[in-house]
Amino acid sequence: MGIERVGVVGAGLMGSGIAEVCARAGVDVVVCETDAKTAAAGRLRIEDSLARAVRSHKMDADGRDDVLARIAFTTDLGDLGNRQLVVEAIIESLDEKLDLFANVDKILEDDDTIFASNTSSIPIMKLAMATSRPENVLGLHFFNPVPVMRLVELIPSLVTSDDAATRAEEFIAGRLDKRVIRSHDRAGFIVNFLFVPYVLSAIRMLESEFASAEDIDAGMVEGCSHPMGPLALADLIGLDTIKAVADSMYEEFKEPLYAAPPLLRRMVEAGLLGRKRGHGFFDYVK
Repeated sequence: MGIERVGVVGAGLMGSGIAEVCARAGVDVVVCETDAKTAAAGRLRIEDSLARAVRSHKMDADGRDDVLARIAFTTDLGDLGNRQLVVEAIIESLDEKLDLFANVDKILEDDDTIFASNTSSIPIMKLAMATSRPENVLGLHFFNPVPVMRLVELIPSLVTSDDAATRAEEFIAGRLDKRVIRSHDRAGFIVNFLFVPYVLSAIRMLESEFASAEDIDAGMVEGCSHPMGPLALADLIGLDTIKAVADSMYEEFKEPLYAAPPLLRRMVEAGLLGRKRGHGFFDYVK
């Protein structure tokens, strides 16, 4: 049987996007957040995204209403008990993810339920061993903005069953119409393993006053035909997320190129996290 009931834990940028694409595909979705205020903010993100789709004539008003009707919000993890797939999309913190996996494991009613993490870099095996069903735990790494970006990384651990991985891939590729690429369970997976050292190199260039932020980004946009420079892209993703991924990769591989530069650490400590805070390597307030 195909997956028809999905749970999403976390209604931030990634969680709300995952919920939206599932609901657009006709799936029944329950989104769980820590409190009503955060849940309401997640619903507003989805409403804004669908409003843009209506304005661009990619969807009509009836279609928007149908999508919203398929998404329910809750603050009780117990409401995810009957889901066939649960996707964790909370903060990139190993301790918080481990607690969540252990708690959700207790309320899932079906032994075949797939429990996936949207982590950017944390090894899936660490999360799987916090549950009683490690064979059903895997990584599903979506990319922001989820309704626009077609790529999803599928990361089975050493103990993920072939059945769980196949069912997850069939759902993502067949139902959600996403491009699936498979990665071994190593910190950073495929995309961040290549991307994060590139961004960290740009930050080190800026830190050493090798060039200005504007010129570094212009060099990659105009010289390499990249749609966005590395520093602007880091601001879009969030400097806290970039640092968390770098820390996870450095912990695993101990390679200097994965170590977060001091400038990145100071900016995160100062709350200069990029677009979501109005200022990062560039100023977005104006």
